Amino acid sequence: MKSKACRLDSSMVFWCSPHRDREEGAAERNHSAGSGVGTSAGTEQQPILPIGRYRVFFEALEEVPLPPYSGSAWRGALGHALKRIFCITRQVSCSDCLLYHSCGYAYVFETPPPRDSERMRKYPAAPHPFVLVSGMQGGIVPQGSTFVLGLSLFGRGNHYLPYFIHALERAAQAGIGGRRGRMVLLHVEQQSLSSGRWFEIYSGSGPCRVLEPEIPEVPPTPGEITLRLETPLRIKREGSPIGVEEFGFGAFFSNLLRRISLLSYFHGEREPEVDFKALVEAARMVEIADRDLKWFDWKRYSSRQRQEMKLGGLLGQFTISSPEAAPFWPYLWLGQYVHAGAVTSMGLGRYRLLAGAGSAIEPISAYGLNA
Repeated sequence: MKSKACRLDSSMVFWCSPHRDREEGAAERNHSAGSGVGTSAGTEQQPILPIGRYRVFFEALEEVPLPPYSGSAWRGALGHALKRIFCITRQVSCSDCLLYHSCGYAYVFETPPPRDSERMRKYPAAPHPFVLVSGMQGGIVPQGSTFVLGLSLFGRGNHYLPYFIHALERAAQAGIGGRRGRMVLLHVEQQSLSSGRWFEIYSGSGPCRVLEPEIPEVPPTPGEITLRLETPLRIKREGSPIGVEEFGFGAFFSNLLRRISLLSYFHGEREPEVDFKALVEAARMVEIADRDLKWFDWKRYSSRQRQEMKLGGLLGQFTISSPEAAPFWPYLWLGQYVHAGAVTSMGLGRYRLLAGAGSAIEPISAYGLNA
């Protein structure tokens, strides 16, 4: 497993040892991907998106009350800390800033499409290159106990890992949640996606030594696939969230495929070379079995927008058979890392794939988060 040293220097400029030659890396991945996934539209290439999967350990310096799906609280605190680190013009509006298209904060948190982009030209923001993963229930983190926050970075987003670590450290010191409970960062670990093992890459001070981000290896398709929604899945159709009765595999896969494609385009090396229309039409024909879904209402207050936001979504699970799932399997597998639906950066849309017996299909594993 290759590793590289990274640090924040005194001028807060990211430094990292050079990457492998881009063409060499792409050739390796194409070789390992094989011939791709067969569909009615022909042989498709598997998605290519390097992923870094990290978990950050904190110790509570006092009782820290956290809301359910505390990724929302962490995302807000992270955003404020990142902006204080990066911003040198102190302009209120990022979009009016001279540095908007060259600023690390804007890339990570605002993510405007580049000026020469061929995708999302009329949209103010592309998908962000990260997701936060936290425990589901919220509640009190007792003084002296450990809290674990998961973090996944996609493609070029991994270049900014030291900034994420530094910003999370500052955010925890300032306090998390409505009562601003303070924590101290202990250490950071990274998962080897090929082995599933976790390695300490930062001990709380000094440089960090990170593993090279990996493209998740797709295992063989199991006989039967159950998809378990672990945090609310929020997918919209014509501006309105899709509920239990309207939900279908076509809507889910169409959203997931678009997300993976955009993440690959804006943060990876290239988009998947697939027949999107054929895959989506095929997904609409897939029947869902053993549907066990419910709607979960959830609200959070956005200090940025100064209003309460309704972010309800679907929880539960559903099953599809292997013959029907085969063309979609590489994207379903990658979706476990990138999440699906809306508001993914704060942890919504997380799901896991289960084999017919109900056990998780390795090598993806839980972050070891607090309940």
